[in-house]
Amino acid sequence: MTKPAHDVVAIGNAIVDILSQSEDAFLAQEGMAKGSMQLMFSPEEADALYAKMGPGIEASGGSAANTVAGIAALGGKCGFIGQVADDQLGEVFAHDVRSVGIDFGTPARAGAPTTARCLIFVTPDGQRTMNTFLGASQFLPAAALDRDLIADAAILYLEGYLWDPEEPRAAMRAAIDIARGAGRKVAFTLSDTFCISRHGGDFRTLIADGLIDILFANEAELLALAEVEDFDAAVAKIAPQVPTLVVTRSENGAIALQNGTKASVAAEPIAKVVDTTGAGDLFAAGFLHGQAQGWDLEKSLRLGAICAAEIISHFGARPQVDMKALVAEKLG
Repeated sequence: MTKPAHDVVAIGNAIVDILSQSEDAFLAQEGMAKGSMQLMFSPEEADALYAKMGPGIEASGGSAANTVAGIAALGGKCGFIGQVADDQLGEVFAHDVRSVGIDFGTPARAGAPTTARCLIFVTPDGQRTMNTFLGASQFLPAAALDRDLIADAAILYLEGYLWDPEEPRAAMRAAIDIARGAGRKVAFTLSDTFCISRHGGDFRTLIADGLIDILFANEAELLALAEVEDFDAAVAKIAPQVPTLVVTRSENGAIALQNGTKASVAAEPIAKVVDTTGAGDLFAAGFLHGQAQGWDLEKSLRLGAICAAEIISHFGARPQVDMKALVAEKLG
């Protein structure tokens, strides 16, 4: 097998985030479940909520895209596959992704709907509540897959958020076949309990069929996937089913189990949590980058914790410091 040209190629929603500070009372008024993600099903619904937002910050986002942006900032070679529309937000997303060195060549889609956007309300405690209009991202066809790019990456990384629409779900299944046919690893993030409530059966089947090599979850997602209420019981149920299981636990750090070996790390100290948007995405970036470099479990987890701490220290889900320098300082 030839050495892959890319460390990670991700498939996910191509989204532009709009972040605004908010109060808990506003979330309650709008019927939002704090700290979760809900879908908006029309541009009119998105426009109506956008009109109620305070001053916002616009930045390219999308869970898997954030992860590969983090890996690129760490010095990894990455690619991204995701659907934008032929509009201004689509141009913004494509520019932002390419500007950090990520290979992105998915053709823009003509006509409606618009490029996806996510309206994110950040409360004073740093929690983010997301409202997503998937727009063009839910129409990623299998025909748009860059087969050579997928086959030439050590790891294919998929986000559960994109499993909801039928067309990209079929594209991701095709991508898994391409990656496994090329002898590459497949990583999957469960994304949100919302995704598990809708597609838990599919996720469990992917795992049972041996199609997932690295599974990412937070504590709530793991419990939902395992259909139990005890964390240790959930770990005991899911870990034997995947070669590598990574579980983040917010302020309680993270654990990973890999072929019978277990490692854990504490959360990286931080002066103040400003915005938790992208914390899991950047944790995955650090862990995957470490694994791609051949690091052991504990060091990969530590890098994930360092990346997550940087992200939650500021607004937005993309790194704002020299990540290579930060890692050199923290890990030596």
